[in-house]
Amino acid sequence: MATNGAVKEPEILRPEMNENGLYEIESLCMNCRDDGMTRILPIKIPHFKEVLLESFSCDHCGFKNNTVKSAGEIQPKGSKYSFRLQQQADFERQVIRSDHGTFKIEDIDLEMPPAPGQYTTLESMFSKVLTDLRYDQPTRKEQTPEVYQALEGIITKLTSMLEGNGFPISVTLDDISGNSFITPSTDDRGDKYIRTDYVRSHEQNVQLGLAVEDDAEPAERDAMADVNIVDGEVYEIPAECPACTKPCTVNMKKVNIPHFKDVIVMATVCEHCGYKTNDIKTGGAVPEKGQKITLRIENEIDLSRDILKSETCELQSSDLGLEVQPGTLGGRFTTVEGLLTQVRDQLHGQIFDDVEDGEGLKPGDSMAGETKTRWDTFFDKLDRALKAEFPFSITLADPLANSFVQKKTDGDAPDPQITIEDYERTEEEMDDLGLNDMKTENYHEDD
Repeated sequence: MATNGAVKEPEILRPEMNENGLYEIESLCMNCRDDGMTRILPIKIPHFKEVLLESFSCDHCGFKNNTVKSAGEIQPKGSKYSFRLQQQADFERQVIRSDHGTFKIEDIDLEMPPAPGQYTTLESMFSKVLTDLRYDQPTRKEQTPEVYQALEGIITKLTSMLEGNGFPISVTLDDISGNSFITPSTDDRGDKYIRTDYVRSHEQNVQLGLAVEDDAEPAERDAMADVNIVDGEVYEIPAECPACTKPCTVNMKKVNIPHFKDVIVMATVCEHCGYKTNDIKTGGAVPEKGQKITLRIENEIDLSRDILKSETCELQSSDLGLEVQPGTLGGRFTTVEGLLTQVRDQLHGQIFDDVEDGEGLKPGDSMAGETKTRWDTFFDKLDRALKAEFPFSITLADPLANSFVQKKTDGDAPDPQITIEDYERTEEEMDDLGLNDMKTENYHEDD
């Protein structure tokens, strides 16, 4: 068990919990090298998982240090949270930043590199950045006036943000281990809160110690070179398991969806650790406009309709108070019921801990009463929607028009429960898709 100081004796690596639920470990102070004490408290963070809060103190020199470490394992995928602060209350959002988390204030392009883990709030994150920048300013003013002047501008902006004068403010928290987190809220709408899970690169797995640098990278990039993909044929692509980094196989198959287009179904199963995933990739030319498909669900039969949500599609439902941003679930080809169930399961697992801790503490018990009531109401409504107990609508908003909902009618006859609307992509969507930087003419020539 790692601590904030150097552990004195090997046998105390297995300490006993005291009556206060704390582990106490004698450690050497990093400041004066005398005896100190590290106290470790395992706690469950609402909306997240179990972590270890470590507090070190030295009675001799007064040195103190507090950190937070994940008590769980490295997640199969990395995660990136994008959050937009729109009011002063948003500074109170809780944040868990693991040892591998990178926090960035996008508006001023200021990044906090990975550091010892923290369990804090956004306000404290901003305040720490401000304190660190101010600390050496007197020295910079004398030695490097140009750096001093540049940082003064950033300090002024940060101060203004903390005073509530800079809204909206965009921040991101990127963690290749998947163990960092920003607390969501039932009031989050649009692009205010976005979580994106991603597959780690080989270099990132090396950084986490899951692979060694000398390991050969999987040859999946060249595995399909010069291969003519045939409908119905299953292709096996060598890859690296994102969970354990051992060799695995990605099975790929081209499937035609009637009245839509061809898609690529990709499924991965690791024989070593049991990791499983599946995804859908769509292709074809980029259409001139995006597309919104709205389906009205009226009965249980509608829940069994086939639905394709592409990796660029946002799922919306004002009736359910639900918004799922692109990248959260990736591409999915399933039924309406299957898609909503996946959304429910992932969100419920993120908000509540689904396993009791053996001491009678049930999922969500440590959550504030008002917050828990709002989430219970939300999930109750979603559960009733999955049983078609009331009519509701869902909308697939896809800037690449690569999503699809099965019709009840035959041929080209319109389905009265489906509304399809073409729309002009926003500048933000164009930037996110890289379409503003795409060169479609004379692309073989250098700029």
